Amino acid sequence: MNEDLWPTEIRLSADRRVLNVAFEDGSRFALPAEYLRVSSPSAEVQGHSPLERKVIGGKRAVAILAVEQIGNYAVKLGFDDMHDTGIYGWSYLHTLGRDYESRWQTYLTELSERGLDRETARTAPVKQTGGCGSGSCGCH
Repeated sequence: MNEDLWPTEIRLSADRRVLNVAFEDGSRFALPAEYLRVSSPSAEVQGHSPLERKVIGGKRAVAILAVEQIGNYAVKLGFDDMHDTGIYGWSYLHTLGRDYESRWQTYLTELSERGLDRETARTAPVKQTGGCGSGSCGCH
């Protein structure tokens, strides 16, 4: 994808559940708030490596509270679950729109594999094997 691709319109729907984005190449995407939230580029969601990426359930009803432009390269989205650390670059927004169908199917599959759903805010069970959280790691 062309890194110089610029959005020509970024508009939040009246119900705050869809971010409409148009690009100079003529592409237009209606990106659901839930999809944007679970695809957040933040370290909280993506982790610091692919192995640390989190699959988040229970975000079906999430709404976007704020869309803040960051320089001339991105927007920062604030969600009503108080998540606001993801900075969505133009290229990433375009990729999310272009690859929506396959990325969404992957997300739904990952939810199912982990026993999560779109309605209930919970995470997959964590095994207590002497790691962090069990008290035996020395950090508690």
